Amino acid sequence: MQFGRTYEEFEVGAVYKHWPGKTVTEYDDHLFCLLTMNHHPLHMDVNYAENTTDFGKNVVVGNYIYSLLLGMSVPDVSGKAIANLEIESLRHVAPTFHGDTIYGETTVLDKTPSRSKNDRGIVYVETKGYKQDGTLVCVFRRKVMVPTETYIKERGGEQPGRPELIEPAKKTEK
Repeated sequence: MQFGRTYEEFEVGAVYKHWPGKTVTEYDDHLFCLLTMNHHPLHMDVNYAENTTDFGKNVVVGNYIYSLLLGMSVPDVSGKAIANLEIESLRHVAPTFHGDTIYGETTVLDKTPSRSKNDRGIVYVETKGYKQDGTLVCVFRRKVMVPTETYIKERGGEQPGRPELIEPAKKTEK
């Protein structure tokens, strides 16, 4: 399984369709709300959402959807990243509800070699998230610093720091 890309592997215009999707549960939404201390009743209070909002039901926290899409993109985009440099824009286009399944895809918009170090480059991407019916729900653009092949080779290859398996010695019969 590929886990990220080197600078040389990115091509402007390439589209990576992230797989699998993720069905968002009420538990996912509430846990994210609790972890981030977002106690807005639109996300946490069914009675409030049903009786006082335009949606008539709880809406999943938008930043959970963004975080989910960011995570989905890691194997295709930033698995080898040296750093996420910038989130240029983030738009929540349509609401997501409990039970919706989110899918994502990322397009490479541009890539630029680093001006200060020749063993890395900057990749500019746009990630879109959509629901099971194709409705666009979230779009964000970011810049990611990724290594070149030289950087990877100089630091121990594809899985630096991974220990080798040591098999136990076999007992010999006497």
